[in-house]
Amino acid sequence: MSLESTPLFGMMQVKMNWLTQRQRVLSQNIANSDTPGYRSKDLVGINFREELRNTEKRISLSQTSEGHIKGHSDTSSHKSFRTKQPYEFAPDGNGVVVEEQMMKMHETGADYKLATSLFSKYTNLYNIALGSGGGR
Repeated sequence: MSLESTPLFGMMQVKMNWLTQRQRVLSQNIANSDTPGYRSKDLVGINFREELRNTEKRISLSQTSEGHIKGHSDTSSHKSFRTKQPYEFAPDGNGVVVEEQMMKMHETGADYKLATSLFSKYTNLYNIALGSGGGR
C-alpha cells in the first residue's frame, strides 16, 4: 500500500503542492513590482472541508452484498487564480504592495513547514504501526 493512496497523505500532498504554487505566484508578484500596470495575483485557497468531501467521494467501496452502499467517484477542480483588487496603486498603475507579498510569502513558508512536519510525523506513526521502524 502506498502512503499517497491514503486520504490523509493525499490531502497533505495537495496542500503542499498548492503552497508550492502559491510561493511561485507570490514570487512573480514581487518580481513584477516595478512593471507598469501589473496587478498582484494569488491562488484561490483550498477549502479543507470540500477537499475532504471530494476525497471521501473518491474512496472506492467494496460491495460484497446487494445491501452494501455502492461507491462512486467525483473529480472536481477549483479555480486556480484570482486577481486581487489592491487598495493602493503606484503612479504607473502597478498594484503590487511588496510588504503584503512578503507577509504572504512568510505565511506560506510557515504553512509548508507545518505540512512537512505533519507529513514526517504521520510517516513515522505508520512505520511504528507496521513494525518497520521506531520513532526518531
